[in-house]
Amino acid sequence: MTRAARLALAAAGAAIAGLVLAMIAGGAAFPRIIPGLPDAGVVTRWGLPLSRLGMNMAGMLTVGLLTTAAILLPGDKGVLGKSATGYVRAASWTALAWSVAAFATLIFGVADTVAVPVTEVLLNGAYLNSYATQTEQGIALTLVVLFGLAIALFARGAITAGAALGLLGFSVVTLLPPTLTGHASSSPNHGLATDAVSLHVVTLALWVGGLVVLALHAVRGAPQLDIAAARFSRLALWCYVGVGASGVFSVLARLTSFSDLWTSAYGVLVVAKIIAFVLLGYAGWWHRERTIGALAKGSPGSFARLAGGEALLMVATVGLAVALSRTEPPPSSIPADRAFELLGYPMPPPISLANIFSLWWLDLFFAVVAVLLGGLYGAGVVRLRRRGDAWSWGRTASWFAGVVILVFATQSGLARYAKVMFDVHMIEHMTLSMVVPILLVLGGPVTLALRALKPAARRGDRGPREWLTTILHSRFARIVGHPAIATAIFISSTYALYFTPLYAEAMQEHLGHIWMTLHFLISGTLFFWVIIGVDPAPHRLPYVGKLLTLFVTMPFHAFFGVALMMTGSVIASVYYDQLGRTWGGPLLEEQQNGGAIAWGFGEIPTLMVLLAIAVQWYQDEDRKARRDDRKADRGGGGDSELDSYNAYLARLDRADRGADRGVDRAADKGE
Repeated sequence: MTRAARLALAAAGAAIAGLVLAMIAGGAAFPRIIPGLPDAGVVTRWGLPLSRLGMNMAGMLTVGLLTTAAILLPGDKGVLGKSATGYVRAASWTALAWSVAAFATLIFGVADTVAVPVTEVLLNGAYLNSYATQTEQGIALTLVVLFGLAIALFARGAITAGAALGLLGFSVVTLLPPTLTGHASSSPNHGLATDAVSLHVVTLALWVGGLVVLALHAVRGAPQLDIAAARFSRLALWCYVGVGASGVFSVLARLTSFSDLWTSAYGVLVVAKIIAFVLLGYAGWWHRERTIGALAKGSPGSFARLAGGEALLMVATVGLAVALSRTEPPPSSIPADRAFELLGYPMPPPISLANIFSLWWLDLFFAVVAVLLGGLYGAGVVRLRRRGDAWSWGRTASWFAGVVILVFATQSGLARYAKVMFDVHMIEHMTLSMVVPILLVLGGPVTLALRALKPAARRGDRGPREWLTTILHSRFARIVGHPAIATAIFISSTYALYFTPLYAEAMQEHLGHIWMTLHFLISGTLFFWVIIGVDPAPHRLPYVGKLLTLFVTMPFHAFFGVALMMTGSVIASVYYDQLGRTWGGPLLEEQQNGGAIAWGFGEIPTLMVLLAIAVQWYQDEDRKARRDDRKADRGGGGDSELDSYNAYLARLDRADRGADRGVDRAADKGE
């Protein structure tokens, strides 16, 4: 048996041992069976967590294999190397195992939900059909089954780094559905819990999966281990921060008091995870300080031993996490209020300016987005300044003004009232789709990144700068960056959202609200990138074309506002009725006020864009004039049309002089 096979078996054993010990400690292994109540039986009691463990481990291995192939191992002009190609092929098999384990989890999940033996589920297909199509948990697992099969199929033919990166993104998305339907969705603060567990699962999969594959790469003695280890060290640091932060917020969303950490079985398992997290952090520090340096000197043994031990601890922690998902959190006193169930917080008091500025709350998803936007941009500016390069303070101020307004729109009382009042929601919508994108695109983030990021150390390889350049030149960027497409998305999506059931569906779920808000930001950023963006774009409009596009687009927002004001029925009336709000005006009146806001709000961004176009046009003409002056000083001429005309006159003059000389010679001969 090879060393890699022994490590794989040891990892599987560590994961199962962690699961078993945690289930015994948490009480899920031997629950109290009440006589007379139905019970799924011991097979389901152990089969469900074991199949879920297999699903999680296969998913993490798939993510780790694709991460190693697309990011950690160097390529050659976008083509995967031999080792990377082998890992992509291995990912097709782990994705297939992922799909099979998800199907087994689906079967055991049916038995656990309806409390019947698993054999009865297999004999009666109605149980499986109803569970897989009518429950959130069943639909989530069905998606994993289908997505896992798709990844297994497409990974068979992937030979480029771009294809591997696309499969990696698809795999990360496939991790999310089961995590969004567990304890997080039923927590008192389900919005915070859902965001936290999603971030936790993604960063943990990148960290655990990447390290397990890297350890296998090391014990196999495969080439380019030093490069892969150095890159993983940087990735692991980000993952460690993400796992730690998301774990803290996840615990805060589930535990009602600090004493729950030692007075409940759930809290004890949380403490065990914290201890494992600290140990893993120490191992990661040891890697950065000692073993990576030894790799560079040609001594891979210590790295392989430490990476293998760290991988075993990690997979044991994954088993503990699965047992934690089978352990009930401490009971909490959730208000019997439909508004609390929908919002994740009690109905706010009557709206006032003071409440908008004082009722702050944490939307973890957009808080992370804001931190990343501000932190990465600030790091880029600092790198340029340290290098002695200049960067416009105006662009910096514009970017951070956009980030500040984004934070206010998603974290302040404005965000609270936007979920209960349509007119406040419209203010948030217009701010996120028009004001924030204008300020962000004027910050020139892509230009800053291209200047601040260093090229890949190896020729033909792809680092962050090369990936960014590849995306900018991709077919997808050329399509969505076309002025007609960007304008169509910006206009049509607003009508499609509010005049179809999409808005009502999005407001019912926290995830739907996230996607709706993200759409506001992305569609607005895409449109204004085409109009006033200072970054490189696949299509460049002349300034007259930009003005025409702006003047054609903005009336559609005014028409949208008028249509809202003339609507005689309440949009998403079921959602607003469920909130049971006892203050404020009639829903239809608020909707008409929202239409008036949409109609009048467009003037502010229109003026901002007109001012930006005027300044850019003036600066462009000024640059052209200075360039022409420099050409003129060198004797080259300035204006291209004038240069052509002067050249034409010079040719005529030479022809005339040649004709005159010919006449003179003829006259001389005649003499």
